[in-house]
Amino acid sequence: MQPIQSLMATEEKIALAEQFQQVLETGDRKALTDFLDDQNISEVAELIEENPELEATILSALSNHRAVGVFKILDIGTQKDIIKKLPPFKTAELLNELPADDRTDFLEELPSNAVRELIKLLNPDERKITLSLLGYPENSIGRLMTPDYVYVYPYNTVEEVFATIRKYGKDSETISVIYVINEKGELIDDIKIRDFILSEPSVKVADLMDDRYVALHPEDDQETANEVFKMNNRDALPVISKSNKLLGIVTIDDVLWVANEEFSEDMQKMGGTEALDEPYIETPIFKLFQKRVVWLIILFFGELITISAMQSYEDEIAKVVILATFIPLIISSGGNSGSQASTLIIQAMALGEITIADWWRIMKREILSGLLLGTSLFIIGFSVITIWHFFPDNPFGEHFVRIGLTVGSSLVGIVLWGTLMGSMLPLFLKKMGFDPAASSTPFVATLVDVTGLIIYFSMAYLFLNGVLL
Repeated sequence: MQPIQSLMATEEKIALAEQFQQVLETGDRKALTDFLDDQNISEVAELIEENPELEATILSALSNHRAVGVFKILDIGTQKDIIKKLPPFKTAELLNELPADDRTDFLEELPSNAVRELIKLLNPDERKITLSLLGYPENSIGRLMTPDYVYVYPYNTVEEVFATIRKYGKDSETISVIYVINEKGELIDDIKIRDFILSEPSVKVADLMDDRYVALHPEDDQETANEVFKMNNRDALPVISKSNKLLGIVTIDDVLWVANEEFSEDMQKMGGTEALDEPYIETPIFKLFQKRVVWLIILFFGELITISAMQSYEDEIAKVVILATFIPLIISSGGNSGSQASTLIIQAMALGEITIADWWRIMKREILSGLLLGTSLFIIGFSVITIWHFFPDNPFGEHFVRIGLTVGSSLVGIVLWGTLMGSMLPLFLKKMGFDPAASSTPFVATLVDVTGLIIYFSMAYLFLNGVLL
């Protein structure tokens, strides 16, 4: 069933592209506008992505309202290209029509000189709103906030509420929740539209209030909003000042967009690179090089420390050559266990399941996990060496048990150390104000490599001193 649906979707795309080309060839602008108006905004966005040389032409042919809908779902690289190609009057229409939060998101991605020029195109009211939103700290709720919402007063009747919705609801970001304020502009409640629909027209707003609401502050971190939305099952939340003045609202679509951006950044950082500001395919090669080279150099010097550690054990390796055979096994086991722990902790922190205050509980759990994991590898490693001993030309000789204990005990130690490093480093970096995602896979693995060698050769001294060493 799925291949058939996929084939149908492909055929529909081809047909749409052919129709689009036919309309273009006529040179009739009205026909182009009518054709584009008949398509879903997602289909228009696909046409723009597939015809980058015509992106400004397509957007200009749309009505302002539909142009805004299409522009909002395009990726940032395409948005930048379109703004460069549009005539100033069309750019002004588009930016003034964009919701304040979406406009702020777009302007945040541009150089400061470009932002200054584009802000000049806004009308006085929109310019004031945009400058206000841009004045909040980066990654704060204030940057996501929109001033487009519907509010009423406690003395209004349900009938008056619906009149207000009909008058202002079209320009509102959402009407699923109506906000109740007093004469001072202070938020005193929020009421779902359902409650108004189910009430008699003569009922007062005050009679529907329960004085319970959840609100955010503009300085709150955007990740905080994500957690509040999850805990309260809302599609919009009010944003209030310290004096309880209603400043705006934040909607779930903006928060989900931020969560997706955060996830992408974390994934890139966990791979040992800085987060990309643009889609991978549109990032210039030199910028891609800059994003990757710093961490690569840091990790390179980290591995130099590993080499130095190995050089300090040259005599021991020369005496018992078989020890060198197990070095990749030892250090990779530690790095793998550390990466596992780091990934789990970073994900749990991102989901709000744990905080820095939980460090002791996390440490106790990881000590137990590390011992169980290490013991499992101990049993496997010791068993492999023991079985290997009974094969002809085995490299272990009569001291296979001591070598097995050396390798097995080292695995317990390095896996335990790796889990502790992987779980505690993200918490430590978060405490210091850094991004915990930076502590993941490559960073933890490099740190554990050095300590793994120290643990390994310490165990070798313990079990092989006076026998092979």
